[in-house]
Amino acid sequence: MSTFEILRFAVRGIAANKLRSGLTMLGILIGVASVILLVAVGNGSAKQVSDRIEALGTNTLTVQNASQGGTGFTPALAGALQDPTLAPDVKSVSPVASTSATLTYQGTDHSVQQFVGSYASYFTASNSPIGTGSSFTSQDVEKGRRVVVIGQTVAEELFPGTDPIGKEITANGALFTVVGVLDEKSSSNGFQDSNDVAIAPLTAVQQTLTGYGQLSSIIVEASSSSRVADAQSQITVILNQRLDVDPTSSQTPYRVQNASQLLETQTETADTFTTLLGAVAGISLLVGGIGITNIMLVTVTERTREIGVRKALGAPRRVIMTQFLVEATMLSLIGGGLGVAAALIGSNFTIVGVKPVIVPSSIVLALCVSVAIGLFFGSVPANRAAGLRPIDALRYE
Repeated sequence: MSTFEILRFAVRGIAANKLRSGLTMLGILIGVASVILLVAVGNGSAKQVSDRIEALGTNTLTVQNASQGGTGFTPALAGALQDPTLAPDVKSVSPVASTSATLTYQGTDHSVQQFVGSYASYFTASNSPIGTGSSFTSQDVEKGRRVVVIGQTVAEELFPGTDPIGKEITANGALFTVVGVLDEKSSSNGFQDSNDVAIAPLTAVQQTLTGYGQLSSIIVEASSSSRVADAQSQITVILNQRLDVDPTSSQTPYRVQNASQLLETQTETADTFTTLLGAVAGISLLVGGIGITNIMLVTVTERTREIGVRKALGAPRRVIMTQFLVEATMLSLIGGGLGVAAALIGSNFTIVGVKPVIVPSSIVLALCVSVAIGLFFGSVPANRAAGLRPIDALRYE
């Protein structure tokens, strides 16, 4: 029997029970679509977090207060880190005081979780370029001028269709003048909008919003991405000296976060998360394969007399086995193809706040696995069909 005839018989066998074949393919479709989409969600989640980390700049260090009381975390400490002798690889230092605030303009209110007070160097260190207008200056910081740079989300909420530059807003009752709007950032973690931010001179924020207590953090910009590790070692020495910390102690009142290290850790975590999601989705693909075995066993039972006639007419064991393997593989392949189409359609939507990112390798892998499942799970009923004795098959009622 030729290959074309085997394929023709397989198609005829599948078409003979359209509903049963359709339900079998549906199981494979759901399994393949689940694998591709869940892996895509894992990739999308990793991309969002990576974008946020990279947005900080790979040559950026963040010093955070790790102590309960929080002693000594002041602008003076931040100034000590920019020492050309002790820290030659530090390019800039930006102390940060951050709080939440309600912004108001002409009766319209908008709450921001990040109202940041810092120096002019913060915009470069945090990779926050100005889109329109300008940033505040070092002189604005020295004189405590109440000027503010807002993010795109704030501009859209308070000034829809209006140029916000030069407009006056209140932050928890304190008057600020908008001097600039940040470029839009594409990164978001699904819970916090990175464009929903306001940045003002540190002195003005301390005077009106946070008081003169401890800083939230200190942003340190290294001279280059290759000197980040050296800059981290240098500021660690200064911090230990200023805060009277034993260098050999495992407990320190501060924590230094390296953007490059965060990115590497996030990549490893994301890979594990994506693998776990793919494994969970693979279970549904396995269930679909079991469904193929069940349906093909029923098919063999129903076509026992047909198998007996064909074997009595001289059809060899190989042809019978190949026909049922081809049927099982065809069911799996068609279901897999439809599953890929469903996954591609589903990837156009946001799932649990994440935009799925489909990689071609996941599609190829899912299709290969679906074909392998058809061959593997179809081999049992195919062997059973090929092993039937012609006399027994012809007697079957």
